[in-house]
Amino acid sequence: MRLPVLDRTDESTINIEEAGKMVDLFLENGFTYFDTAWMYHGFRSEEAVKEILVSRYPRESYTLATKLHCGFFDTEEGRDEFFAKQLEKTGAGYFDYYLLHGVDESNIAKYEKLDCFPWLQEQKKAGLIRHAGFSYHDSPELLDRILSAHPEMEFVQLQLNYLDWESEWIQAHGCYETARKHGKAITVMEPVKGGTLAKVPEDGAALFRELDPSASAASWAIRFAASLPGVMTVLSGMSNVSQMEDNLRVMKDFRPLTDKERETCFRVADIINAQITVPCTGCSYCTEGCPQNIPIPKYFSLYNEDMREDMAEKGWTVNFSNYENLTKTFGKAGDCVACGQCEEICPQHLPVIKYLKDVAKHYKA
Repeated sequence: MRLPVLDRTDESTINIEEAGKMVDLFLENGFTYFDTAWMYHGFRSEEAVKEILVSRYPRESYTLATKLHCGFFDTEEGRDEFFAKQLEKTGAGYFDYYLLHGVDESNIAKYEKLDCFPWLQEQKKAGLIRHAGFSYHDSPELLDRILSAHPEMEFVQLQLNYLDWESEWIQAHGCYETARKHGKAITVMEPVKGGTLAKVPEDGAALFRELDPSASAASWAIRFAASLPGVMTVLSGMSNVSQMEDNLRVMKDFRPLTDKERETCFRVADIINAQITVPCTGCSYCTEGCPQNIPIPKYFSLYNEDMREDMAEKGWTVNFSNYENLTKTFGKAGDCVACGQCEEICPQHLPVIKYLKDVAKHYKA
């Protein structure tokens, strides 16, 4: 999802050369799991996988995961065409892990209506997928109902990090315990919460430095997720070689968190929660269909940075210029027409329209 790009204003401009170096480094160090999806990077991610991975390495040397998103088809025939196109785009021949994408209360009926759960088993029998599961953004109660109805699902992909562990919106802890109750393997998404946990407030960073001065903030988030029993793999969206190298240092000689370290993570979460304004992870699901071409996660990132400042004292930050520069390419926050598609697809269930109004008011001032 977060591959290096040549143009920060255009997610489709993947830096193939640097991404290839990252793939090489990853495989050289003994890691194999790659995760992609239909809409990532302006619908170019699966094609990039073919260029930087599939065409350069033997098929048995890596494992590949991608996803079936019901927002892009309305019939069983459309579902089949979607899947065939993914096989074509990646050139992978089969998928080691295949997921129903972003399952929640708003779309579970559609996945059921189009027989997507039994269809996954048909693709397994045909040898086109090896393991079937789904990524999930909703309550523990719904997750329990789905896993009870579909015990054939082998794994669940959950948003797990120390900041969201007790969040009333994400309910990471409850979802984790539900997956464990059903004996499902867990893949972790958003362990660093879109970069939020890679750059924590100074008070929190100081707590981490007391325990290990050499460890990056991001490494604590990765270790938190990877220390959870039942976790099969942790998916970290890495955007450059240095991020890759940091994660490899953590995971090659992995040390689970001690009780003291885990408690420190939660203390840092309290510090962050006291300062963060918009808990956006920057997944960009909301941007593809925006009729006003508003770069919602980018604006939220700028706004969050400003909200950590003493604006009464400063009055102005460089983010005012950054916002102005973005509006030369994209729609302004105030251009929002409140169509609601962003809120429907947001896996964090954020009141995006309200937040855009806040952003517009802030930068207009």
